Amino acid sequence: MTNTWAPLRQPVFRALWLAVLAGNAGTWMQTVGAQWLVVHEADAATWVSLVQAATTLPVLLLALPAGTLADALDRRRMLLTVQLGLSTVAASLAALAFLGLVEPPLLLLFTFLLGAGQALTLPSWQAIIPEIVPREQLAGASALGAVNTNLARAAGPAVGGLIVAQFGPAAVFALNALSFAVFALALARWRRPAQPAAGRPERFGPALHDGTHFVRYSADVRRILGRVLLFVLPGSVIWSLLPLVARRELGMGASGYGILLTALGAGAVGGALLMPRLRTLLSPDRLILVTGVVYAAALLVIAMVPHVAAVIAVLAFAGLAWMMLVSRMNAAMQLVLPNWVRARALAIYQVVFAGSQAAGALVWGQVASAFGLRATFLAAASLMVTGLALVRVWPVRPHEDRDTDPAVFWPEPHLLTEPHLDQGPVLVQATYRVAPADAGAFTRAMLELRESRLRTGATRWGVFRDTADPEVFVEAYLVPTWEEHLRQHEGRLTGSDETAEQRVRALASGPPVIAHLLGADVRG
Repeated sequence: MTNTWAPLRQPVFRALWLAVLAGNAGTWMQTVGAQWLVVHEADAATWVSLVQAATTLPVLLLALPAGTLADALDRRRMLLTVQLGLSTVAASLAALAFLGLVEPPLLLLFTFLLGAGQALTLPSWQAIIPEIVPREQLAGASALGAVNTNLARAAGPAVGGLIVAQFGPAAVFALNALSFAVFALALARWRRPAQPAAGRPERFGPALHDGTHFVRYSADVRRILGRVLLFVLPGSVIWSLLPLVARRELGMGASGYGILLTALGAGAVGGALLMPRLRTLLSPDRLILVTGVVYAAALLVIAMVPHVAAVIAVLAFAGLAWMMLVSRMNAAMQLVLPNWVRARALAIYQVVFAGSQAAGALVWGQVASAFGLRATFLAAASLMVTGLALVRVWPVRPHEDRDTDPAVFWPEPHLLTEPHLDQGPVLVQATYRVAPADAGAFTRAMLELRESRLRTGATRWGVFRDTADPEVFVEAYLVPTWEEHLRQHEGRLTGSDETAEQRVRALASGPPVIAHLLGADVRG
């Protein structure tokens, strides 16, 4: 319990967390209002799923550029500007709704704009968290993020459903505008400490490329993203089709739909309370199996037992499983990412997460239109179980011991002339002398070093053995420009990278001889 709630003792985190809670509650009230506006349309299943897709699709388009900006700009100012914009958009939608001018296509447009603002918000907010809580509290902060989302999910839909029933959707749209203003006020009151100099600023295009390059060559990040995809894609069936389950299968109105979402949120909050103990009892892979089985069972009950009490009960368990899995994967991302690429990698995480939700919403909406709700939930449960079968071949490792602090341990390159920053490619060679007895261990240790080089900017890597002298090994890797290689020297490497390099050097007879070769301009 202490580990989960400890970050709230930090005044800045507590104030921003409460502001985010207001924003999340407003967003869920907005979702209830938007989905209830279209639930009576002729093709309700398609319109309801399109509202969900319009909420999450902007993340696919804007999250990575937003993460790139968040790594380059002042994250507080960026967040403040976006919240003011979101408040304006939500207020405009409320005004149009009061006037009765919101048809489904216009609603989708405004939903997309609000989703775009959320896409710009998420990477900056996630990247700020390690600035305001210590590393040992990151797992608790991640769990509190899930608690925040699910408290909002528990309160927002229930309140939103009552407001929609009494005053119509326009009222919840207005409250959503107010919630963004609350977040903007909290950001305006926070004075972010001066950040350490990050060296020369990265240009947008190369920075965007470097973020995707890091994820491509980080095995830990790829496994986390894969696991999120395999869970969220089938799991999204609840979020996208629950309004139809409420109306068609259970005969419930807007307030009843809010009760179902409240059950999901309450289960998630309960999951947060259990997380500290479960983190010590279950490895990441065991947690994946447990949450997947629980969620799949909930889908089966919704499909086969369409009774209000049964559905409310299993939705609570589904919310618990959802929160545990998502919170654990989010914490793993925070623990494995270095600061220089944090917002970009978290943006890619959001792309995978929201993309899975958006794709799931579209697919499950069409499946429900063609085959009905029962068949759709059964198919989703089958897909969830299939994903669990891949845990052994695609494991997620613990990351608590990963050292992501910057480590500047490479000496300055000794050059007769300083290359232009854009000059390249650069071929870096490190020549080692290794005793025959250590050769096997040396090449195995090189595998971890390979990942380090590629994560931080290298495009190609290899290790070679001298046929004239078998004790001589040459590591060679290619970096696109001299600027990219300087960034490896100046802050992209972490404590874990340094440890990997120390393992390699401990197996060699003395330090390596380093050479830098620049691409020659050879013309015919």
